[in-house]
Amino acid sequence: MEGKRHEGPASLGRDSRLYVIFGITLIGVMGVAAIAPAFPAIAEQLSLSPRQTGLLITVFTVPGIVMAPSLGMLADRFGRRRIIIPSLLLFALAGCACAFIPRFEVLLALRIVQGSGASALTSMSVTLIGDLYSGERQSAAIGYNASVLSVGTAVYPALGGVLAGISWQLPFLLSALALPVGAAVALLIPPTARSHSPGRERPRGGQLGQVLRHAAASGILVLFGLGLLQFILLYGAYMSYVPFLLNDRFGASSGTTGAVMATMSLATALMASQNRRVTAGMSLGLRLSAAFVLIGGALALFVLLPRLLLIPLAAVLYGFGQGIIIPAVQGTIATRTPLELRASTITVNAMAIRIGQTVGPLTAGALYAGLGLNGLFLIAAGLALASALAAFLLQP
Repeated sequence: MEGKRHEGPASLGRDSRLYVIFGITLIGVMGVAAIAPAFPAIAEQLSLSPRQTGLLITVFTVPGIVMAPSLGMLADRFGRRRIIIPSLLLFALAGCACAFIPRFEVLLALRIVQGSGASALTSMSVTLIGDLYSGERQSAAIGYNASVLSVGTAVYPALGGVLAGISWQLPFLLSALALPVGAAVALLIPPTARSHSPGRERPRGGQLGQVLRHAAASGILVLFGLGLLQFILLYGAYMSYVPFLLNDRFGASSGTTGAVMATMSLATALMASQNRRVTAGMSLGLRLSAAFVLIGGALALFVLLPRLLLIPLAAVLYGFGQGIIIPAVQGTIATRTPLELRASTITVNAMAIRIGQTVGPLTAGALYAGLGLNGLFLIAAGLALASALAAFLLQP
């Protein structure tokens, strides 16, 4: 990518381009985190069941499974900005329109459109970091970006809850923030050199095959699998059933549950920002193994700890595991992938993440129905520990 590369991680704080990337990341995680607290108010206003209301998440995440790889290939072919700017515009317009549509069927359709706009945003932010920075600068920028993502997932629910207390429409209007971010991308992010001549059309299947062959040869395919498992655990056992566990076992209020969830996100942000120092000298396999051991231990502790006051310890351990694994996976993919395949490869990883986000709650629900909360969390802990062993043995 064109543009000067700043020397030294310390100079990142003065690089306006990095703050634009942070903005893209924050928009990318807004669509669920800021809207979920409004679900009770939406259900009451539109006379919906909890199951119907939950479709507002499902229809938002599904487009990422279908569209992310294609958008990555287009970004490699025509440049990052030509994907990012229209995506931000689509996200803003469809999201704001949701605030003015009191019909559930139309609301679902708009959420599909908004999810289409969001489907490539977080992967594009990582792609831009890979384009703009290298070496220690790249590692630091990916860690900071993961911290920003985690802070967003901690702050958005509180902000969305406050706005929903005023009106169920207001959280949707936060989508308008994508417009100034899009303007900043146009002004501050330099264009990417095209990976090949626009006159030479490359078959989509051939490009995807090239991505998968490179991923298999470089160990990235293993990272796809581990990332899938990570998000099955996160969206399944943790995000879907920790609230039920805290309520059923300890009678925790929604405010207390929100505080526990925010604790995990803040621990992720802290560890991600210090990831280079904490994991210095560790191989990638060892870092991933340590991360999954922390996650597995946390999942077991959620059902083993006897008092509510101790539960934040499990949340912190889970957050530390997340703070290790996110920069490790994103940084390795960005570093090992050449420019002409970078966006495609990162968005294939994003597709795996979306699959995990979709499959996780369904799998956890089946385990909960058959085994209860204890069985669900202990099996999830076992899956995390098996992932730790796989990461250590396969050494991606």
